[in-house]
Amino acid sequence: MTLVTLVALGACKKKQDNDRPVLSMQPEQVSSDSTVYGKCVDAAMHSLAIVNDKGDTLFYSLVDANDQQTDVKGGIFLGDKLAVIAQENEDGAVAKKVINLTTLLGKWTSIDRNFDIKEGGVVESHVTAESRPYTDWKIVNGRLVLSADTFEVLDLGPDSLYLENDTVIYAFKRQV
Repeated sequence: MTLVTLVALGACKKKQDNDRPVLSMQPEQVSSDSTVYGKCVDAAMHSLAIVNDKGDTLFYSLVDANDQQTDVKGGIFLGDKLAVIAQENEDGAVAKKVINLTTLLGKWTSIDRNFDIKEGGVVESHVTAESRPYTDWKIVNGRLVLSADTFEVLDLGPDSLYLENDTVIYAFKRQV
C-alpha cells in the first residue's frame, strides 16, 4: 500500500511540473494557439460579438467576474478584424485580451526599422541594410510574433505601436 501511495504521489508531482506555464514563449515552442480570429459585428461597453472565419458568431464579455476590464489593444470598431484570447467561466466566454488586427496593419517605423505589416501574415521591410528584416507575422496566444521575435503588445494606437520582448521595449510610429 505504501508503494502505491509513493507511485501516485510521484505521478502527481510530475504532472504539476508539466502544468507550469511557459514564461518565455518562443515561436518554435508553441504547440497550440488559443487565439480566435474574427470580424467585429457588435460591440458595447461590456460585450463583443465577432464572426469567425467559419461564419460562427461568437459572444464575449469584456468584464470578468472581478470587474476586471479586458486588455484591448488598438480599439474595437465594427468591421475590424480582431484577435481574441478568451477564457470560459460559469457565465460564458470572457475576452482576456483583444488585439485589433486592422489597426496593426500598416507601415511602422523606428530609429532602425521600417516595415509594413500586411494582410495574410506578410511583412515587408524597407531598410536594405537591416541584418534581420521581419518577413512574416502572426498572433500566438495574445503575443505578436514577427519572424523569429516574440513580443507583448504594450500599446497599439492609430499612430503608435509599443512592443516588449524579454529585454527591451520598442516604440514605433505609423508612417503615412
